[in-house]
Amino acid sequence: MADMQRHDMRIAVLAGGASAERDVSLSSGANVANALRKAGYGKVDTLDPATDTFLDDVRAGSYDAAFIALHGVGGEDGMVQHILEYLGIPYTGSDALASGCGMDKELSKVLYDRAGIPTARGMAIERGETWDAAAIVEQLGSHLFVKPAYNGSSYGVSKVDDVADLDAAIEQAFEYDTKILVEECLVGTEISVGVFGGDELVALPIVEICCPDDVDFYDLSVKYVDPKDIHRIPARLSEADYERAQRLAKEAHDALGCYGISRSDFIVGERGPVILETNTIPGMTESSLFPDEVRHAGLDFANVCAELVELALARADR
Repeated sequence: MADMQRHDMRIAVLAGGASAERDVSLSSGANVANALRKAGYGKVDTLDPATDTFLDDVRAGSYDAAFIALHGVGGEDGMVQHILEYLGIPYTGSDALASGCGMDKELSKVLYDRAGIPTARGMAIERGETWDAAAIVEQLGSHLFVKPAYNGSSYGVSKVDDVADLDAAIEQAFEYDTKILVEECLVGTEISVGVFGGDELVALPIVEICCPDDVDFYDLSVKYVDPKDIHRIPARLSEADYERAQRLAKEAHDALGCYGISRSDFIVGERGPVILETNTIPGMTESSLFPDEVRHAGLDFANVCAELVELALARADR
């Protein structure tokens, strides 16, 4: 797309929302908006779906496309995608169906399994169901992760190394969702693999997540600190595991029906890369994983954001 064409376009960056990840989304939106202005788009507005005037603002803006920088419920679950489809506005990223599949960690595991992508053993518990901590440990082991089934950014996630702490971890996860997952805690190297593109997917350099010694896992206390302190790129993996992880990230993208962009997280241990989850709208803050991968690939973040807008327009044309 020529610069003059971009200059004439009106882009709405959707950020904020009402989920627990609102603050992260606002930071993502600000970074994306700056990138799109740098890429030459003439009018870039940031709109917050949590405001009472959101729909009126979208209609009044006569936007050519929307860049979705929302995280969590209301963004990654397909809700806002349905609204934009109804209004006839092209948008970046996955459609409503793929977004919902990616947001639901239990459903994602089913789709990964069907595609032959290795997953961790686990079980789902619905709010109101009874559970037996001892039985869970017998089935999955004594080292566990407990997480909301329908959330992101580590909200409500706990690492459990003592069965005495399991009940409290489950109750905490239920504060964020009506369904939670309990999974075996895999030992290995935690990595993240971003992919983007249309018919030809590009797998970005793999990030190895190096948490401080006093942190059990990649939680909110370290997720948004300076990436140079916790991101090692490229990840220290064997050539075989590196290539396999990039391939599996593309396969996960396809298994969920994603479009344009996604980022999949893995643990690499004795089984090789085992997928944890796929984010259909990766964080786009200055310290987020996806922009850091883009930088280490030698790509310009502004150009990548512009390509995602162009992919949205191409999908709408089809």
